[in-house]
Amino acid sequence: MHSLKPKHIKKDRLLEQGVTILLEKGYHATGLKEILETVQIPKGSFYSYFNSKEQFAAEAINHYIEPFIQRLSLHLQNPALTGLEALRTYYKELIAEVAESGFKGGCLLGNLMGEIGDTSPLCRNALLEAVARYSDLQKTALERGQQEGVVRKDRSAKSMADLMLNSWQGALLRMKVEQSVAPLKACCEDLLEDYFMV
Repeated sequence: MHSLKPKHIKKDRLLEQGVTILLEKGYHATGLKEILETVQIPKGSFYSYFNSKEQFAAEAINHYIEPFIQRLSLHLQNPALTGLEALRTYYKELIAEVAESGFKGGCLLGNLMGEIGDTSPLCRNALLEAVARYSDLQKTALERGQQEGVVRKDRSAKSMADLMLNSWQGALLRMKVEQSVAPLKACCEDLLEDYFMV
């Protein structure tokens, strides 16, 4: 069991570097050689971790979404925050980080949806699963907000979670073009500070 650990670490490094390059260049412009050289793993070794570039991208999608799921989950576990406050805190942190990064990258999910979402069944399924997990967690936050009496009940938590996700993705695209967090702030203010509230 101990001998598997180095292999797992190398695979994580490949995925981490892959996420960075996929965000920067997109799927089609990302070469395996570049990723392998950055991580210093021989080209032949790639196939002991992944069957194909497509499988690598699918696993990179899962690798990418996991920290976002964990972070939002931590905010939801904070008893001092309502479900709505947990979402506000989470998105406020994301906006600050995007500003620090110089508006680079956007969201890997949104980027890949546009690039290969309808051409790679494997990646499409990974994207659908990642989006479902992310949306379900936000639905949970909004359901809690409804129970706490701070989120409106005339709309389903699912429809509001989907609206948040869709609006955020659109705001990220505008952010990249405008080089400003203004679209992200407007999205959060319009939904989390107004539309979702009682």
